[in-house]
Amino acid sequence: MEAFIDDGAALLQLLSAPGTAVFLDFDGTLVDLASTPDGVRLEPGVVEALALLAERHGGALALISGRPVAQIDAMLAPLVVPVAGVHGVERRGADGRFTVAATPDVSPVLARAQALAALYPGLLVEQKRGAVALHYRLAPQLEQLCLQEMTAAVQACQGILLLHGKMVLEAKPAATDKGGAIAAFMQETPFAGRRPVFAGDDTTDEAGFAYVQQAGGQGVKVGSGPSAATLRLASPGALRAALLAAAVSPEGADDDN
Repeated sequence: MEAFIDDGAALLQLLSAPGTAVFLDFDGTLVDLASTPDGVRLEPGVVEALALLAERHGGALALISGRPVAQIDAMLAPLVVPVAGVHGVERRGADGRFTVAATPDVSPVLARAQALAALYPGLLVEQKRGAVALHYRLAPQLEQLCLQEMTAAVQACQGILLLHGKMVLEAKPAATDKGGAIAAFMQETPFAGRRPVFAGDDTTDEAGFAYVQQAGGQGVKVGSGPSAATLRLASPGALRAALLAAAVSPEGADDDN
């Protein structure tokens, strides 16, 4: 079995320290995974903790998700924070400015995924801006078939990358990723000049880990599996515990709040 080290204490110290920029994935990181994307739920107190932590760090807290920005906003309401959605295709800065990256045509991938899902009711197709996700959590026995079909679909299109996540295959623009989204935030107020910390759980988060660690920060892998992240947490529950503790910690609040 994989040796597991829980770095919750180290993460709490980072989250509580002045000068930190906090970046968080959503599914499998801030919330536990569910059978379908619509089935996830935020635990009580998480939104309040995020609000307090954002205030502690002068607004330097952002969500970096594969979900569209509108879905993250709906989940966190009434809290509004900077968000990168669809792995960086969509991004809303702390100033409220919303930008959208150019995306290749994914309609051939969408058509193939929908055709496959029509044959197998356990499959779920999620259409996003410039991306298509095929979920097979309800039909894990179809993994190889899904991989075969999505790989073929992506190979027939230019500028699209296939990511294999937790019971999901996602075709997304090759030119955008979570690392690039975090890098863009780090060029803007209030993130600029801070030490970035990014927590995520899946292969889609590896580009974010690579960026923040190259920038002198820390990547935090939530859960098991190989990763470039230098810190580990056992579960989304462990991350939520660290966020809650940091939000109410009396130590090290930033002076620029």
